Amino acid sequence: MARPSANERFSAAATRLGLAPDIVQFPEDTRTAAQAAAALKCELGQIVKSLVFKCEEQPVLALTAGDRQVDTEKLGALCGGTIGKADAKIVREATGFAIGGVPPFGHASQLFCWIDQNIYRYEMAWGAAGTPDTVFAMQTAELMRLSGGQRAEFTN
Repeated sequence: MARPSANERFSAAATRLGLAPDIVQFPEDTRTAAQAAAALKCELGQIVKSLVFKCEEQPVLALTAGDRQVDTEKLGALCGGTIGKADAKIVREATGFAIGGVPPFGHASQLFCWIDQNIYRYEMAWGAAGTPDTVFAMQTAELMRLSGGQRAEFTN
């Protein structure tokens, strides 16, 4: 039996959470927040970046507004350890998705998650839908429930 595609796995996770998102597919990759914002004609801050880091070798998910950068010292203080970059292999193993397509939920394993409080400047935001060329709209008020994350200040 073939493994479901990344978009199918994302859609199944969304359904389990009570969502029926409209997935928008672009003709080209939108791996970066700037590319996605340009394609959607929205503000950069409305793009939710799903970034995986390592804290003492454990993967950690940081959901950040597209116009913000993670302060690894602040994130480390929240996690109680030293923050390092997670390579593509770690990202795929932890989430089941490739860099650029990691959604804010529906991962291969339940990751400890922090949510950038700056995302909440907007009522609606966009996140990756499993692949670098797909996104979906979500209400930011639902992000904590969907991701299981905690809201915090860890960006610049």
